[in-house]
Amino acid sequence: MEAVLRVTDALKSFRETRLSTLRTPAEFFDIHRISRPADFNTAVSRLTYNTRYFSGNYTLIVAALAVYSIIASPLLLLSLVFLFGGFAAINRFGFYLEEVYGQFVTQKTLYTGLFVIGIPLLWFSSPFMTLFWLIGASACLILTHACLIEPGVESEYANIEGAV
Repeated sequence: MEAVLRVTDALKSFRETRLSTLRTPAEFFDIHRISRPADFNTAVSRLTYNTRYFSGNYTLIVAALAVYSIIASPLLLLSLVFLFGGFAAINRFGFYLEEVYGQFVTQKTLYTGLFVIGIPLLWFSSPFMTLFWLIGASACLILTHACLIEPGVESEYANIEGAV
């Protein structure tokens, strides 16, 4: 019960910090503000400003790509469901000792069986390739968007507000 409360508190704080900065799609996909940066310093300043300004939108992009990558890899989805479902089943029903062919099946035996089957299944589903694809695709999309979108007029006044 305590773990559920911690998870709900973590989700609540995540929603308050990251998703509160979510910008509208019209602002995020504003094609009138797209331009090539003049030099490297302009690109870096755009990158710095836009990653802070659109952080909620970028978080949603990473989450959507993560969901897509898991759904697009059926073996990875199967292995994750098998491992998480096995952990949940063992935690829920594993306290009852069962006798199978004269041997008692303990919770330790069930975890061992889950690992013996689940770890090779997870290894063959190539989670590292999926993770590196997710990192690369997210970085490519976010860096491209952040460098190409010109900061709005409000960025000019950000330094003035901080000084007052």
